Amino acid sequence: MDLFMDPLWRQSQAMEFLLTSLVLTVTPGTGVLFTVAAGLSWGTRAGVVAAVGCTVGIVPHMLAAITGLAALLNASAVAFQTLKYLGVAYLLYMAWKTLREKNALAAEQGDDAPRSAADVIVSAVLINLLNPKLTLFFFAFLPQFVDKGEPYAFLRMAELSAYFMLLTLVVFALYGVFAAAVREHVIGRPRVMAWLRRVFAGAFAALGAKLAFL
Repeated sequence: MDLFMDPLWRQSQAMEFLLTSLVLTVTPGTGVLFTVAAGLSWGTRAGVVAAVGCTVGIVPHMLAAITGLAALLNASAVAFQTLKYLGVAYLLYMAWKTLREKNALAAEQGDDAPRSAADVIVSAVLINLLNPKLTLFFFAFLPQFVDKGEPYAFLRMAELSAYFMLLTLVVFALYGVFAAAVREHVIGRPRVMAWLRRVFAGAFAALGAKLAFL
């Protein structure tokens, strides 16, 4: 039997991929940071919507990697630098916005979504869309689980990418729901909220600086 058609082999590869993906998605990054901020600020609905937006923001990177555009992006210094600095600018904007908006992370209890779902999801999509590391990640990550001799490699990478997106959605949604659950314990404490604003703003700025020196 062809190794690539062996169900046990494919199941083993899928499990290894899922475990690796779980570690990567659980590790806090810009998407997790935004989702937690949304959950703390505007409740469960906003946290879940942010998780959906961050997941949607993965799609262009995934498609670029699968279709080979990532190779072109990686080969073009100008294209990569342009995308990178757009990402840096957006992260710094998020830091500034978090500090400037006094109502950020301080919504009234019972008001689950003062921002519209569209507003939250657009911000979440941009967070991941303007992150060139995701394109490079998919370009470097997916081939490790698809042998170059495997037939229908395109479909296999699409399948694994779908698993990654589903896992991202679940993990991020859990982050958002958890943040919303502890919201009531911190929402009425102005000093705590002020420090949370500074921490989130500082984290966005730090991630922007890190991306700038990538």
